[in-house]
Amino acid sequence: MFKRTLIALAGTLLMLAGSVRAEIDPNYRMVLLTENFPPYNMSINGKNFAQEDNIDGIAVDIIREMFKRSAIKYNMTLRFPWERIYKLALEKPGYGVFVTARLPEREALFKWVGPIGPDDWVLLGKSDSPITLNSLEDAKQYKVGAYKGDAIAEYLVEKGLEPITALRDQLNAQKLVAGKIDLWATGDPAGRYLAKQEGVSGLKTILRFDSAELYLALNKDVPDEVVQKLQAELDRMRSEGFVDDILDSYL
Repeated sequence: MFKRTLIALAGTLLMLAGSVRAEIDPNYRMVLLTENFPPYNMSINGKNFAQEDNIDGIAVDIIREMFKRSAIKYNMTLRFPWERIYKLALEKPGYGVFVTARLPEREALFKWVGPIGPDDWVLLGKSDSPITLNSLEDAKQYKVGAYKGDAIAEYLVEKGLEPITALRDQLNAQKLVAGKIDLWATGDPAGRYLAKQEGVSGLKTILRFDSAELYLALNKDVPDEVVQKLQAELDRMRSEGFVDDILDSYL
Protein backbone atom coordinates (compact mmCIF):
# COMPACT_ATOMS: atom_id res chain seq x y z
CA MET A 1 0.00 0.00 0.00
CA PHE A 2 2.78 2.39 0.99
CA LYS A 3 4.68 1.53 -2.22
CA ARG A 4 1.60 2.26 -4.35
CA THR A 5 1.17 5.62 -2.59
CA LEU A 6 4.80 6.55 -3.29
CA ILE A 7 4.39 5.62 -6.98
CA ALA A 8 1.22 7.70 -7.26
CA LEU A 9 2.90 10.64 -5.49
CA ALA A 10 5.91 10.41 -7.81
CA GLY A 11 3.61 10.40 -10.81
CA THR A 12 1.83 13.50 -9.55
CA LEU A 13 5.14 15.30 -8.98
CA LEU A 14 6.25 14.44 -12.52
CA MET A 15 3.01 15.83 -13.93
CA LEU A 16 3.44 19.03 -11.93
CA ALA A 17 7.03 19.36 -13.07
CA GLY A 18 5.91 18.93 -16.68
CA SER A 19 3.25 21.63 -16.30
CA VAL A 20 5.80 24.01 -14.83
CA ARG A 21 8.13 23.42 -17.77
CA ALA A 22 5.22 24.00 -20.16
CA GLU A 23 4.47 27.45 -18.74
CA ILE A 24 5.34 30.36 -21.01
CA ASP A 25 7.74 32.96 -19.65
CA PRO A 26 5.58 36.07 -19.06
CA ASN A 27 8.47 38.23 -20.36
CA TYR A 28 8.80 36.24 -23.60
CA ARG A 29 8.32 38.50 -26.64
CA MET A 30 8.16 37.65 -30.32
CA VAL A 31 8.97 39.69 -33.41
CA LEU A 32 6.39 39.24 -36.16
CA LEU A 33 7.18 40.34 -39.71
CA THR A 34 4.91 40.69 -42.71
CA GLU A 35 4.58 42.35 -46.11
CA ASN A 36 1.90 44.11 -48.15
CA PHE A 37 -0.33 41.27 -49.34
CA PRO A 38 -3.97 42.46 -49.38
CA PRO A 39 -6.32 41.47 -47.95
CA TYR A 40 -4.26 39.39 -45.51
CA ASN A 41 -1.64 41.98 -44.51
CA MET A 42 -1.33 45.61 -45.57
CA SER A 43 -0.13 48.95 -44.31
CA ILE A 44 -2.92 51.43 -43.69
CA ASN A 45 -1.13 54.14 -45.70
CA GLY A 46 -0.23 51.76 -48.54
CA LYS A 47 3.52 52.13 -48.01
CA ASN A 48 6.07 49.33 -47.68
CA PHE A 49 6.90 50.06 -44.06
CA ALA A 50 4.52 50.15 -41.10
CA GLN A 51 4.41 49.06 -37.46
CA GLU A 52 1.84 47.94 -34.93
CA ASP A 53 -1.54 49.70 -35.32
CA ASN A 54 -0.60 50.98 -38.79
CA ILE A 55 -0.97 47.44 -40.16
CA ASP A 56 -4.32 45.98 -41.14
CA GLY A 57 -5.76 42.89 -42.81
CA ILE A 58 -7.39 39.50 -42.31
CA ALA A 59 -4.26 37.75 -41.04
CA VAL A 60 -3.27 40.75 -38.92
CA ASP A 61 -6.64 40.76 -37.12
CA ILE A 62 -6.54 37.00 -36.58
CA ILE A 63 -2.95 36.96 -35.33
CA ARG A 64 -3.51 39.90 -32.97
CA GLU A 65 -6.46 38.12 -31.39
CA MET A 66 -4.53 34.85 -31.21
CA PHE A 67 -1.64 36.49 -29.34
CA LYS A 68 -4.01 38.44 -27.10
CA ARG A 69 -5.79 35.26 -26.02
CA SER A 70 -2.46 33.48 -25.57
CA ALA A 71 -1.10 36.37 -23.43
CA ILE A 72 2.13 36.32 -25.47
CA LYS A 73 3.86 39.63 -26.12
CA TYR A 74 4.94 40.63 -29.61
CA ASN A 75 6.02 43.43 -31.92
CA MET A 76 4.65 43.59 -35.47
CA THR A 77 6.37 45.20 -38.46
CA LEU A 78 5.48 45.32 -42.15
CA ARG A 79 8.41 45.85 -44.45
CA PHE A 80 9.86 45.08 -47.87
CA PRO A 81 11.20 42.96 -49.52
CA TRP A 82 9.70 39.56 -48.71
CA GLU A 83 13.03 37.75 -49.14
CA ARG A 84 14.55 39.78 -46.31
CA ILE A 85 11.82 39.20 -43.73
CA TYR A 86 11.59 35.51 -44.67
CA LYS A 87 15.36 35.17 -44.06
CA LEU A 88 15.11 36.96 -40.70
CA ALA A 89 12.37 34.57 -39.52
CA LEU A 90 14.44 31.65 -40.73
CA GLU A 91 17.59 32.71 -38.87
CA LYS A 92 16.57 34.68 -35.76
CA PRO A 93 15.17 33.04 -32.58
CA GLY A 94 11.83 34.49 -31.54
CA TYR A 95 10.96 35.69 -35.05
CA GLY A 96 7.97 34.78 -37.18
CA VAL A 97 6.74 35.72 -40.65
CA PHE A 98 3.23 35.72 -42.12
CA VAL A 99 1.40 34.82 -44.21
CA THR A 100 3.42 31.99 -45.70
CA ALA A 101 2.39 29.04 -47.86
CA ARG A 102 3.18 25.79 -46.06
CA LEU A 103 5.01 23.99 -48.85
CA PRO A 104 6.76 20.58 -48.57
CA GLU A 105 10.18 22.16 -49.13
CA ARG A 106 9.55 24.58 -46.24
CA GLU A 107 8.04 22.10 -43.80
CA ALA A 108 11.19 21.39 -41.78
CA LEU A 109 12.45 25.00 -41.84
CA PHE A 110 9.86 26.45 -39.46
CA LYS A 111 7.32 25.69 -36.78
CA TRP A 112 3.83 26.35 -38.10
CA VAL A 113 0.61 27.88 -36.75
CA GLY A 114 -2.46 27.78 -38.95
CA PRO A 115 -4.00 27.60 -41.37
CA ILE A 116 -4.97 31.26 -41.28
CA GLY A 117 -6.65 31.25 -44.68
CA PRO A 118 -6.53 30.03 -48.28
CA ASP A 119 -4.50 31.33 -51.19
CA ASP A 120 -6.05 29.78 -54.26
CA TRP A 121 -5.47 30.62 -57.92
CA VAL A 122 -8.67 31.19 -59.85
CA LEU A 123 -10.12 32.44 -63.11
CA LEU A 124 -12.92 34.89 -62.36
CA GLY A 125 -15.70 35.91 -64.70
CA LYS A 126 -18.65 38.29 -64.62
CA SER A 127 -21.74 37.07 -62.81
CA ASP A 128 -23.54 36.47 -66.12
CA SER A 129 -20.56 34.88 -67.89
CA PRO A 130 -21.56 31.80 -69.92
CA ILE A 131 -17.98 30.45 -69.86
CA THR A 132 -17.41 26.99 -68.42
CA LEU A 133 -13.94 25.46 -68.10
CA ASN A 134 -12.62 22.06 -67.12
CA SER A 135 -8.93 23.02 -67.29
CA LEU A 136 -6.54 25.85 -68.13
CA GLU A 137 -6.24 24.33 -71.59
CA ASP A 138 -9.88 25.30 -72.18
CA ALA A 139 -9.06 28.93 -71.31
CA LYS A 140 -6.68 29.39 -74.23
CA GLN A 141 -9.53 30.53 -76.49
CA TYR A 142 -10.38 33.47 -74.19
CA LYS A 143 -8.78 36.80 -73.29
CA VAL A 144 -7.29 36.26 -69.83
CA GLY A 145 -6.14 39.21 -67.73
CA ALA A 146 -3.39 38.88 -65.11
CA TYR A 147 -1.03 40.97 -62.97
CA LYS A 148 2.27 41.77 -64.72
CA GLY A 149 5.22 39.96 -63.13
CA ASP A 150 3.03 37.95 -60.76
CA ALA A 151 3.58 34.23 -60.19
CA ILE A 152 0.09 33.52 -61.54
CA ALA A 153 0.83 35.30 -64.82
CA GLU A 154 4.12 33.44 -65.15
CA TYR A 155 2.38 30.13 -64.47
CA LEU A 156 -0.16 30.82 -67.22
CA VAL A 157 2.64 31.47 -69.71
CA GLU A 158 4.27 28.18 -68.69
CA LYS A 159 0.96 26.46 -69.48
CA GLY A 160 0.84 27.95 -72.93
CA LEU A 161 -1.52 30.87 -72.34
CA GLU A 162 -0.87 34.47 -73.38
CA PRO A 163 -2.29 36.60 -70.56
CA ILE A 164 -3.04 40.29 -71.06
CA THR A 165 -1.19 41.83 -68.14
CA ALA A 166 -1.92 44.96 -66.12
CA LEU A 167 0.47 46.98 -63.96
CA ARG A 168 -1.93 46.65 -60.99
CA ASP A 169 -4.05 43.57 -60.41
CA GLN A 170 -7.14 45.56 -59.40
CA LEU A 171 -7.25 47.11 -62.89
CA ASN A 172 -8.31 43.71 -64.17
CA ALA A 173 -11.58 43.98 -62.25
CA GLN A 174 -12.60 47.02 -64.30
CA LYS A 175 -11.30 45.47 -67.52
CA LEU A 176 -13.43 42.38 -66.86
CA VAL A 177 -16.57 44.43 -66.28
CA ALA A 178 -15.85 46.51 -69.40
CA GLY A 179 -15.46 43.40 -71.55
CA LYS A 180 -11.79 44.05 -72.35
CA ILE A 181 -10.95 40.61 -70.93
CA ASP A 182 -13.10 37.49 -70.62
CA LEU A 183 -11.43 36.06 -67.52
CA TRP A 184 -9.29 37.39 -64.68
CA ALA A 185 -6.51 35.17 -63.34
CA THR A 186 -5.94 36.16 -59.72
CA GLY A 187 -5.75 34.93 -56.16
CA ASP A 188 -8.68 34.07 -53.93
CA PRO A 189 -9.55 35.87 -51.66
CA ALA A 190 -7.18 38.58 -52.97
CA GLY A 191 -9.13 39.06 -56.21
CA ARG A 192 -12.47 39.45 -54.47
CA TYR A 193 -11.00 42.02 -52.10
CA LEU A 194 -9.34 44.04 -54.87
CA ALA A 195 -12.57 43.97 -56.90
CA LYS A 196 -14.48 45.29 -53.89
CA GLN A 197 -12.02 48.18 -53.60
CA GLU A 198 -12.82 49.03 -57.23
CA GLY A 199 -16.56 48.91 -56.60
CA VAL A 200 -16.93 45.62 -58.49
CA SER A 201 -18.97 42.79 -56.99
CA GLY A 202 -20.77 39.66 -58.11
CA LEU A 203 -17.81 38.03 -59.86
CA LYS A 204 -17.92 34.26 -60.02
CA THR A 205 -15.23 31.60 -60.02
CA ILE A 206 -15.04 29.92 -63.43
CA LEU A 207 -12.05 27.69 -62.62
CA ARG A 208 -9.95 27.03 -59.52
CA PHE A 209 -6.60 25.76 -60.76
CA ASP A 210 -4.36 25.78 -57.69
CA SER A 211 -4.85 25.71 -53.91
CA ALA A 212 -2.64 26.49 -50.92
CA GLU A 213 -3.06 27.30 -47.23
CA LEU A 214 -1.35 30.25 -45.55
CA TYR A 215 0.30 30.06 -42.12
CA LEU A 216 2.30 31.92 -39.51
CA ALA A 217 5.83 30.50 -39.86
CA LEU A 218 7.90 30.60 -36.67
CA ASN A 219 11.64 30.22 -36.19
CA LYS A 220 12.63 26.69 -35.15
CA ASP A 221 13.89 28.00 -31.76
CA VAL A 222 10.46 29.27 -30.71
CA PRO A 223 9.47 27.13 -27.67
CA ASP A 224 7.03 24.32 -28.42
CA GLU A 225 4.71 25.51 -25.66
CA VAL A 226 4.38 28.87 -27.44
CA VAL A 227 3.53 27.17 -30.73
CA GLN A 228 1.03 24.84 -29.06
CA LYS A 229 -0.66 27.68 -27.17
CA LEU A 230 -1.02 29.79 -30.31
CA GLN A 231 -2.39 26.84 -32.30
CA ALA A 232 -4.88 25.97 -29.56
CA GLU A 233 -6.19 29.54 -29.47
CA LEU A 234 -6.47 29.70 -33.26
CA ASP A 235 -8.40 26.42 -33.29
CA ARG A 236 -10.72 27.82 -30.62
CA MET A 237 -11.21 31.05 -32.58
CA ARG A 238 -12.10 29.06 -35.68
CA SER A 239 -14.62 26.89 -33.81
CA GLU A 240 -16.24 30.03 -32.37
CA GLY A 241 -16.67 31.50 -35.87
CA PHE A 242 -14.22 34.36 -35.20
CA VAL A 243 -12.03 33.53 -38.22
CA ASP A 244 -15.00 33.37 -40.62
CA ASP A 245 -16.33 36.68 -39.25
CA ILE A 246 -12.98 38.37 -39.96
CA LEU A 247 -12.91 36.97 -43.50
CA ASP A 248 -16.46 38.17 -44.15
CA SER A 249 -15.70 41.65 -42.82
CA TYR A 250 -13.05 42.19 -45.52
CA LEU A 251 -14.75 40.40 -48.40
